[in-house]
Amino acid sequence: MTPQPRYDTIGHQYALSRREDPRIFKSILDALGNARSLVNVGAGTGSYEPRDRYVIAIEPSDVMAAQRSADLVPALKASAQTLPLRDQSVDAAMAVLSIHHWDEHQEQGVRELRRIARGPVVIVTCDPDVSGSMWLMADYLREVAELDRRIFPSVEKLSAWLGGCTRVEAVPIPRDCSDWMLMSFWAHPERVLDPTAQCDVRLFSDARGRRESRSRSCRARSCEWYLGSSAWTSAQIERMRCRPTFGHQHTRRTLGLRNSTRSPCVPHCTERLLAVRSAVRE
Repeated sequence: MTPQPRYDTIGHQYALSRREDPRIFKSILDALGNARSLVNVGAGTGSYEPRDRYVIAIEPSDVMAAQRSADLVPALKASAQTLPLRDQSVDAAMAVLSIHHWDEHQEQGVRELRRIARGPVVIVTCDPDVSGSMWLMADYLREVAELDRRIFPSVEKLSAWLGGCTRVEAVPIPRDCSDWMLMSFWAHPERVLDPTAQCDVRLFSDARGRRESRSRSCRARSCEWYLGSSAWTSAQIERMRCRPTFGHQHTRRTLGLRNSTRSPCVPHCTERLLAVRSAVRE
């Protein structure tokens, strides 16, 4: 029996909070180069999907596909590990914050991206060593940080699966990021208390079962109490927000200060995404 797609359960209000950030979108467009046709795997509601190119959208969740706007192509119901396309049938392939949901099919799915694309494969993912040093994960949700280290494949693995010539670029997450992904919480502790922000973030959905639920039941509730109490002041929040971005001055090998004393009002991490671009081997 085929399991129900995860976002059929947790994705009902995804489009409300997970809106496309133009700066992240530009990084993706730059990585796609002059590709005129592409496949977007794990396309979801259509964020970060180019409107000026021929796009084939792949999305297993009916709930997510139903939230796509009218100016986007309809999404085909399929999964990353068995893409219904011929070899080298499109100029490029992309997957944005999706591969950690592919579970045991990650390698097969990434190899499928490489198989169908004549040109670049662009994968936007998270460096769990960096996100794990963000105050929310380091101080309150250490179990979730450990979980992320298991479910996010390393850049080395991605490069090996893709083959060819691989380039990795850091994509800073700005303070005013319009995409309320979990990493954007670095400057917005109030989102931990916001039901809209919580509903479509994996951390708060408890969609991954007892391990994540256990972490939420202790440290997450502690975090919510702290942020909702007088211990968290406006001055602390403003100090956190004083930086325009995390990640703009660091290379991928800067993984945060793991052994330093961490505080939610003085962030000691480099919050960013990674754009992994693979070109066909010459």
